[in-house]
Amino acid sequence: MSSQLTPSPTPDTLQHLIAEIGNFEEIAQHLLPTAGELPTFEGIDVYGKTMSLNGAIGGDHLIYVDFKQRFDLEARIAHALSKGRADVVANLRHSQRTAGIALVDVSGHRMTDALLAAMFHQAFLLGAIYELDTFGTITQRLFENLNTRFYQSSGAHKYISLIYGEISEDARFRFVSAAHPFPSVFSQRHDRFMEVSPDLCVSFPPLGMQPSLHAIDRTKVDPSALGFKERYEVNEWWLMGAGDILLLHTDGLAEHARGDESYFPGRVERVLRDVKDRSAREILEAIEVDLKAFAPPTDDISLVVIKLR
Repeated sequence: MSSQLTPSPTPDTLQHLIAEIGNFEEIAQHLLPTAGELPTFEGIDVYGKTMSLNGAIGGDHLIYVDFKQRFDLEARIAHALSKGRADVVANLRHSQRTAGIALVDVSGHRMTDALLAAMFHQAFLLGAIYELDTFGTITQRLFENLNTRFYQSSGAHKYISLIYGEISEDARFRFVSAAHPFPSVFSQRHDRFMEVSPDLCVSFPPLGMQPSLHAIDRTKVDPSALGFKERYEVNEWWLMGAGDILLLHTDGLAEHARGDESYFPGRVERVLRDVKDRSAREILEAIEVDLKAFAPPTDDISLVVIKLR
């Protein structure tokens, strides 16, 4: 009986692999949000951050979509007016007072897991352009198509949880969830996290796990053993009080623990009581310092703080 030994990598091979990893990391770094992409509009303060477990990038990914900053809405409004599309004009004018936030969590926290996040980044933003041109707003149709695309292109052992939400100047938060932790609302008045009715917490399977029943190309998709996914539904929440804080986060925060003691939500709530009067950025930084003091992270952690002024 004979066996074959795998040859040891040569120094040249190792140098090549190191260079390739460095190149991949450089490309992925360009997809990380910059301070200039933070949504800015009246009465709402937003700040977010991804804390990767290994290096600068990992499986978590954050995208800000301040429509008035990222897209030429005035040009689109003029074009829609010339075509007599009053519905598109109305949606575009609403988008001028709205910002979107997409938070993605790819299973795993290695650098190479950022590849799926990068694929989502480009597909999502390209799809957003077509959505604005067609409807004047981002609709569920974009996520049906993204879901089916990832079902066809990513392996069964890899999945993506997603939350995409839009916050408006009137303090309305509308979002779609695909197996992602639900947002948490901290009330300034009541000094605690508020309970949200289960009717306002609709979620769906991870992106790419089941093809979408309502995608137009569904007949061209190989069937899943789990069947088709039903149409995405939008959850709609209202933040009523000045100083209220909305937290979006990945499961790295939800599952952060020290032995049998969970960090979330109890300890986060105590931190918020101490820093609730600070800016969104200062609130996030206080939570980051505290969670690292509580226990070393074992997963990527992402957090977005949205505060009503």
